[in-house]
Amino acid sequence: MLLLAVVCGLVILVAGSLQLLRVIGDTDTPVDDLAVGDSARAGDLDVTVLDTDETDGLLRVNLRLEGVDDPAGLDGFRLIVSGELLAPLTAEQAGEGACTSLTVAAQTCDLVFGTAEATGDVRVLLVRRGEDQHRWNLREG
Repeated sequence: MLLLAVVCGLVILVAGSLQLLRVIGDTDTPVDDLAVGDSARAGDLDVTVLDTDETDGLLRVNLRLEGVDDPAGLDGFRLIVSGELLAPLTAEQAGEGACTSLTVAAQTCDLVFGTAEATGDVRVLLVRRGEDQHRWNLREG
């Protein structure tokens, strides 16, 4: 009986190890490191980061977006700063030129993030849509 318990324990250990290796090796949703000027397709959305400007505690990320009509599509964008995820300001808070929703037609607009409280120089734009995820390093070096 004791021998059977040891064998069962070993089988469970081997099965768990194999599952762990399988999960670690899973690359179905790779995350790439892009730079300003690069484009990526996230689900049904094409995104190009054209430029950035950080002034007076606001980071403006100028984007070209196209491919899908989605009034809530901007919810998939976040800015990584100081280990935190920041949501973009609303169009009313961000002002003129701010992105309001996603459209099939190509549009150029700004996502604006409040960075006044952020420490450090790291600025990474993250977009998640469907099973795709992409990130742009907005600061080189």
